[in-house]
Amino acid sequence: MSETATGTARHTVQAAPPPPAPGAERYVALDFANSDLALPGGQELDLLGSPALATEWLVARGLAPAGAVLQEVCAGRLREHRTQVRALLSSQIDALPAPAEALRAINDALTSVPSAPLLRWDETQGLHRAQPHPTDQVLDRALALLAADAAELLTGADAERLAACGSSPCRRFLLRTHAARHWCSVRCGDRARAARAYARRTRPEAE
Repeated sequence: MSETATGTARHTVQAAPPPPAPGAERYVALDFANSDLALPGGQELDLLGSPALATEWLVARGLAPAGAVLQEVCAGRLREHRTQVRALLSSQIDALPAPAEALRAINDALTSVPSAPLLRWDETQGLHRAQPHPTDQVLDRALALLAADAAELLTGADAERLAACGSSPCRRFLLRTHAARHWCSVRCGDRARAARAYARRTRPEAE
């Protein structure tokens, strides 16, 4: 068991998270949507659940510079952005209209800061491109990059492969590697198969 504390905020991990879902290595927005985990045994694990955890998550994925420090208000904005990304993924999977609030949140993030690397020059590197990291825009830039990646996922060729894991209580999303794939991990697949086998064994025989 490990735990991270920031001030009075405390986050206790009772179980290790599963490996990344298929597609999360390609789309950071998918990894982002899957950062709120429901684990077996009624456990919950929010990888953005405290400012320290949210900062760690962003830095590990190159969405914030090393040494960045988020406060709770920023961590809360990040979690709210995740809610809107998840709403859009769910609507895509269920073939429902995209929620207006989620669309507005993504578009606001897309237009808040420049997300493309800027052209810079210095004596050491000469001309080069680098992402801006102003201290007051670290979160805005991260939200913009996550929004751009989500938009790419939702409008690109991979959108039709989006699926929700079919093993309760998991609530992760994945990109199906084949038509019959309904689980985000081997662990979830084994759990779903075991549940079906148990249901068959305990089902009353028809009279």
